[in-house]
Amino acid sequence: MRMSHNLANTTPPPRYCFIAGLHRSGTTVLARLLGAHPDIAPLTCPHVPEDEGAYLQGGIPHTARQGIPGAFAFDPNQHLTEDSNWNSLEVSQRIARDWAPWFADGRMWRLEKSPVNLLRMRLYQQLFPMAHFIIITRHPAAVTQATAKWSDASEARLMDHWRAAHEIALNDLGYLHNVLFLRYEDVCADPGRTLSAAMRFLCVDQAALPLDDLRDGNADYTPLPDAQLPNIASKFGYCAGSLRPSRPLPTALAVRHVFRAVREETVMVLTRTVDCERMRKA
Repeated sequence: MRMSHNLANTTPPPRYCFIAGLHRSGTTVLARLLGAHPDIAPLTCPHVPEDEGAYLQGGIPHTARQGIPGAFAFDPNQHLTEDSNWNSLEVSQRIARDWAPWFADGRMWRLEKSPVNLLRMRLYQQLFPMAHFIIITRHPAAVTQATAKWSDASEARLMDHWRAAHEIALNDLGYLHNVLFLRYEDVCADPGRTLSAAMRFLCVDQAALPLDDLRDGNADYTPLPDAQLPNIASKFGYCAGSLRPSRPLPTALAVRHVFRAVREETVMVLTRTVDCERMRKA
């Protein structure tokens, strides 16, 4: 009886949710919105760029060679999977220990976002079993033009990096248990629906999140000719001629979850009626 009593009063360990997406894809916006939920603790540190956890851990090296905007997905050494040398209990414990001071205590989820997460999901699933991943993508033309402000690479090279990164992510899906795909454009056009889906995916109570300063940054950029758009963009509903999706995100791509009920209920939220005409307007 004493053992049962102790177990009943044991606080469950926090779970990890990783936001993954290229630079300038909306990872910071999404982390800020979800981090306002009372059951979600975002990693917060004023000493590193954009609160990115990759800079705050010593388990996996993160030097100036890792995570270069518009370039890191071209480096095969940055695609970390279950076969990685970093797949060990020691690395898992080191990362958790290094991150712990930057998370608020007593929350169900610890939320971390770094662009390199897009290439580390398979490894993180091994290091943190039952980790959840929210991938946020954005129209490749918008990402290309936004990243060009930080990079000396040509627009063609930056566009090809979008292709390379998303091909890796799609190929890794079959190895992952719990993944939610969101589009930046949907978060901006219908934040209530997309954030509600994220909350259902994480099995937390629905809560009103602050949306006052949310704006669609795609209005700052222009579409690119069709010839410059990678073919893979169509899998996410993107096309040339507009920086708005031309169709909803396919449900077969949008959600993966080990529990069917969670998966089906998340899909139900995502597939609520969307004003596609409003989404297409520039």
